[in-house]
This record gives sequence, structure tokens and C-alpha cells, in this order.
Amino acid sequence: MAGSSEEEQILGCHTVDAWTQQLEKGNESKKLIVVDFTASWCEPCRFIAPFLAELAKKFTNVIFFKVDMDELQSIAQDWAVEAMPTFVFLKEGTIVDKMDDQEMIIVLSKYGGENR
Repeated sequence: MAGSSEEEQILGCHTVDAWTQQLEKGNESKKLIVVDFTASWCEPCRFIAPFLAELAKKFTNVIFFKVDMDELQSIAQDWAVEAMPTFVFLKEGTIVDKMDDQEMIIVLSKYGGENR
């Protein structure tokens, strides 16, 4: 797990404290933050993970977080996440967009993703 290329590009938040610290740090950076609310058993989450990893490599000025909803249910509830995966886009602590996997796949397909 540690040292994998995805882990280096996408920051996993496994505790509420880690989430809070990373989010504060990200907000202070003034960079766009993309939060992937996911779960290990979620098939659409696994499907889209490689695309997200590629986006994280391409958009190096964007901070990518991964939050497992089973590990951090309270965070998912605080952010009104009802389906997985859900992607929340933040700028300086404000939600600027929110989309599910189908919307993300449409965007990826439109701008260079694979057609399936």
C-alpha cells in the first residue's frame, strides 16, 4: 500500500484527524481539491479508480483525496454523500461541484476517456 503510485498521487484519509488535517492543509494551499468518496467493495469505485489516478498524475496542481465511506461514515454523512463513488470539488473550503461516477465517466469519455 505505502509507496504505490496511486497512494503518492491520491492521499488516503483513514481517520477523522487525518481528514481534518489534510483538508485544512489543502484549503490553505488554495488549490482545487477533489475528494473521492469510495468503498473497497464498490464495483464502480474500482472501475473509475485507474482514471482518477491518471487525472491525479496529469493535474499536479490539484489535490486528490480518497475517503473510504466504511472507515469514515461520519465524514460521508457530514458531506451528504449518499452514493459511491461521489466526487466533491472544493476551492478554499467551498464546494464548487459534486458529481457521481456516471457524471465522471461522461466527462472522462468526452475529454479523452475510453468508451466501453
